[in-house]
Amino acid sequence: MNKVLVAYFSASGITKNVATKLANVTNASIFEIKPEEPYTDADLDWMDKNSRSSIEMRNKSSRPKISNKVENIEDFDVIFLGFPIWWYVAPTIINSFLESYNLDGKIIVPFATSGSSGMGNTVNELKPSAKNATIIEGKRFASSVLEEELKEWVNSLNI
Repeated sequence: MNKVLVAYFSASGITKNVATKLANVTNASIFEIKPEEPYTDADLDWMDKNSRSSIEMRNKSSRPKISNKVENIEDFDVIFLGFPIWWYVAPTIINSFLESYNLDGKIIVPFATSGSSGMGNTVNELKPSAKNATIIEGKRFASSVLEEELKEWVNSLNI
């Protein structure tokens, strides 16, 4: 059995909820990706083109700093990587996370939360940040997802 990590960034707690359920059904270790500068409600106002999140998402080279680190990333074979969908893709802090480690040979499985937006171009946007890892197509979940649905999804991945 592969050793599994569920790593996630959660701006409002919704992704954390899904990540916790996913860690339960996969018997995985869990890690919260914490920004060095926490996001405020004003930072997350996607209607304000001058909000921090809007500015970061317009600049594809933006790499928000992370305040913590997975100490034993080499121990994991599979990383489920969770985040909210921002502007139809992963927030750039996810690129920061991927670029912080040697992920050669690892399998990265994105999962996202969103009220309605799909995964968009997420996988293609993340691949350059984890060149020697295999990033497989992920899935978006509603905040109300049940553990049984997550278990069925994980089993369908054949990893």
